[in-house]
Amino acid sequence: MGMNRINLVGRLTKDSELKYTPNGVAVCSFTLAVDRNFKNAQGEREADFIPVVVYRQLAELCAEYLSKGKLAGIDGRLQVRTYDAQDGQRRWVYEVVADNVQFLSPKDKDSTHNDNSRTYGSAANKASSPSSDHFLGYEVSLDDDIPF
Repeated sequence: MGMNRINLVGRLTKDSELKYTPNGVAVCSFTLAVDRNFKNAQGEREADFIPVVVYRQLAELCAEYLSKGKLAGIDGRLQVRTYDAQDGQRRWVYEVVADNVQFLSPKDKDSTHNDNSRTYGSAANKASSPSSDHFLGYEVSLDDDIPF
């Protein structure tokens, strides 16, 4: 048995992107800039730019609430996958699959949302029964295949 857990806090480098698989599963992706805990030789902090992927209802929430510059906390796992590029080369993709997302930025002045520092996650993406779960009043079907 192994352990694969990642916790990140950082800011989005651009607006989140929402797509749907052919089976109708929501997939939200974004890149999180995470500051390192030390300064470089010039006395500046550097950052790592980490790709994050979110699925299902949580993906739709992220697409609604997360945009460029927003602060987010991510709890998830590292996923490594490969694909064959058009040039015939095999490519490796490293990304964090988020199980929980915490929206840490203050509410926008013109926003109608009253969520400030709310955590969403596990209930939206994990089933307590074989076929569905409930999250914020939404029914989430977990019969769809993950798109890889």
